[in-house]
Amino acid sequence: MAATNGLEKFSHLEDKIYRTIELTKALRQEKDDLERQLATARSGDKQNLTAEIDHLLAEREAIRTKVQRMLETIAAADPEIAEAINR
Repeated sequence: MAATNGLEKFSHLEDKIYRTIELTKALRQEKDDLERQLATARSGDKQNLTAEIDHLLAEREAIRTKVQRMLETIAAADPEIAEAINR
């Protein structure tokens, strides 16, 4: 009886060790997957921010061009204003 009880305890311990190994493997895989997702998300954010900056710079240039045209039109219409703008 004592030998059977000891063997059962050993078998139970062995099962726990194998389950722990499988759990460790699963957790490592999950960690690797999460690290890949994080890297992808970070790179996506960088791309989105770069695109947003490019868009804002283009918008700023378009506004600058419109303002310059308005100033030129005003200057052509009234020479006094042209002097004030050029000062």
